[in-house]
Amino acid sequence: MTETTADDGQKQVFGHPRGLMTLFFTEMWERLSYYGMRALLVLFMTDQVINGGMGLDDQSATAIYGIYTALVYVVALPGGWIADRLLGAQKAVFYGGIVIMSGHFVLAIPSTQAFFLGLILVVAGTGLLKPNVSAVVGDLYPQGDPRRDGGFSIFYMGINVGGLLGPLICGGLAQSDSFGWHWGFAAAGVGMFFGLLQFWLTKHHLGNAGLRPSETGDAAIDNKRRKRGWTLVIIVSAIIIAIIGAGFAGALDLDPVRLSEQSTFVIVAVAVAFFAYVLLFGHLSSEEKKRTIALIILLMGCAMFWSGFEQSGSSLNLFADRYTQLDYSWFSIPSTWFQSINSTFIIIFAPVFAWLWVALAKRNLNPSTPAKFGIGLILLACGFLVMVGASMIVVNGDQAAPTWLIMTYLLHTFGELALSPVGLSVTTKLAPKRFVGQMMGMWFLATALGNLIAGQIAGEFDAENVAAYPDQYMSIVMTAGGAGLIMLLLTRPIKKLMSGVD
Repeated sequence: MTETTADDGQKQVFGHPRGLMTLFFTEMWERLSYYGMRALLVLFMTDQVINGGMGLDDQSATAIYGIYTALVYVVALPGGWIADRLLGAQKAVFYGGIVIMSGHFVLAIPSTQAFFLGLILVVAGTGLLKPNVSAVVGDLYPQGDPRRDGGFSIFYMGINVGGLLGPLICGGLAQSDSFGWHWGFAAAGVGMFFGLLQFWLTKHHLGNAGLRPSETGDAAIDNKRRKRGWTLVIIVSAIIIAIIGAGFAGALDLDPVRLSEQSTFVIVAVAVAFFAYVLLFGHLSSEEKKRTIALIILLMGCAMFWSGFEQSGSSLNLFADRYTQLDYSWFSIPSTWFQSINSTFIIIFAPVFAWLWVALAKRNLNPSTPAKFGIGLILLACGFLVMVGASMIVVNGDQAAPTWLIMTYLLHTFGELALSPVGLSVTTKLAPKRFVGQMMGMWFLATALGNLIAGQIAGEFDAENVAAYPDQYMSIVMTAGGAGLIMLLLTRPIKKLMSGVD
């Protein structure tokens, strides 16, 4: 690691602020814990009680998985608000990490109540940490600093290093004969502990980046705002705790499948109401209305993409565990290790895609944002087309080779690299200035919707009816592929609505 000192006295590593390494490793360890635990989740819930699992049916387990992954995105909104108004991003990151670590250790307790409490804690902590660690990265650089994009590229590499290592470590322990599921959950907690430790020891390198709430002004007014803010947080937290307590006591029937379906309806209703309000009463110009309509179309594509992509942790995870050849004469592959493939491919191919878009742009061939969304959906469909072939092998009574899943994840990663990087960027560009923050919230809400639907789709795969798998995978191929083709066909009209934004 090459460490230098800038003219302003700030320590640098590879030409970037030294604090970037603090955030790189914080994010790496947090993602290691998150993806490590996520790789175990559905497998643990569906495993037999005698083996240390929960003994849930596939539909309930995948619905819980969908609700959990959706909430991770939803809570980013209040988490960002708490940092902006009350804590400051640095404190939000540290306190969020403590809550996440506590959640993982609670998950390691062999108890149904502990399991759900642990999930709730991980969700709450992620809401504080995830959006705000990225905000601190941005604060390390002054406005207009050309190093900012490169800094985020380095930071995002930490995400994928953690995503690669988490399933290998946590999954390896969880599926080892010598350990078990709860050792895997505990390992995720240890990972978050290391992230917190290095953050605490090196946070002085962050300086004032994210140190204080961003919405500051007159001290007296700020104190009043914070008191009102903390009062609101306490009231909302008390309501949530009361609902959770009622659920644990059996006073509420929290059926995961029905809850997932109801949550889907609520998110769709919120999105429809929000965009109706913005278009009808937001005092938008004609150009802003067109851009908002274009954004609605792209958000629909976003939700559809993640509803397929997030099969990785649910139905595809179960396929790896039940129907893939894992045992060889010299080695046995833990099924959870397949969850590291996506991060591995991103590390390998993200620079290739970045080069590709630049090379195409030089020749005026760089696809527009709607075209990239269409390409992403078609690549997603191609990945599930591979699964049609894999499931046919299973229907014939054989196990599928690991290469089927590897090829599926490769195509899905290509789709992610085509669609995901431009999503947040185009949202900020298309959103009316008065609604940028709220439109960003809609992006996270669309991602949450995709995760909820993913859990519901995964629940349709019945282990007692494997013969239906080829047709079910083909239906995903037709839906995602059809949506991608429609997006490509509508590229020109959507670009007109975008009014020059790309």
